[in-house]
Amino acid sequence: MLEIVELTKRYGDVTAVDGVTFRVRPGVVTGFLGPNGAGKSTTMRMILGLDKPTSGSALVNGRPYVDSRAPMRELGVLLDARNVDKGRSARNHLRALGATVGIGRTRVEDLLELVGLSDVADKSAGSFSLGMGQRLGIATALLGDPSVVMLDEPVNGLDPDGIQWIRGLLKDLAAEGRTVFVSSHLMSEMELTAEHLVVIGRGRIIADMSMDDFIASASPDRVRVVSPEAVRLREPLLALAKSVTSAEAQVLEVEGVPASIIGDLAAELGVRLHELTSISASLEEAFMELTRESVQYHGAASGHATIDGARA
Repeated sequence: MLEIVELTKRYGDVTAVDGVTFRVRPGVVTGFLGPNGAGKSTTMRMILGLDKPTSGSALVNGRPYVDSRAPMRELGVLLDARNVDKGRSARNHLRALGATVGIGRTRVEDLLELVGLSDVADKSAGSFSLGMGQRLGIATALLGDPSVVMLDEPVNGLDPDGIQWIRGLLKDLAAEGRTVFVSSHLMSEMELTAEHLVVIGRGRIIADMSMDDFIASASPDRVRVVSPEAVRLREPLLALAKSVTSAEAQVLEVEGVPASIIGDLAAELGVRLHELTSISASLEEAFMELTRESVQYHGAASGHATIDGARA
């Protein structure tokens, strides 16, 4: 388990992390989300002991990670897959790390097979593509068979097959009872992988809840209505709904009225329905809505940015 209690980090007058408290439980893939500059990386570095908190604590299985007697077996981490000896082969990289803590060659070979690098295990890490480097980084994180796994942007550089593979791997690790904590900006993938979310913005916790509850909290009550008699429903719905929009002649999108009420209204009016579907927001939509006030770095609107006075 990871337990973060009132964790704060200040750099001079800048507060990067401000009183953050949350738990990451075993058996669940927990996503760690936030805009750029929100404090995600600083929080992860404090968990590892790479940055010293100004105040508060970060505990791995009940104690600071720096006090662990077997750190590689406690916490497996991927922060920067490029942080390897570029001259070593993937196999020798894992063997060298394993030898420092008594991890044998059998474990190394098993991991090379698991991450799909067996065929290139004797190539230098410096020759690896970004995706292959990520696979090696994941193998390194899992080398000690840790009870807690913390990965920062693990799908970065992976192809579709690799993304599907890491999705299954993370779920399998959680199913084994491990604590799995994953940071990513790829919302579509996080929505398919994580069951729980911790969302941070400007150094503070915005949300700590299940994926379903997070999406629901930012989702307006929207319903898609398809009917050959949609025009007959429009006026009665306008009296009840927050909005009624139509992109096609037989389609209405209704906000603010539950599907059950729309169905009852259609029945009273004798209007035939071909479709009545509640529409949920995506994780990306929910994230953008709930972190709108926490974004520090905004790009210029498309078509209006200029560079040295010229339109970009």
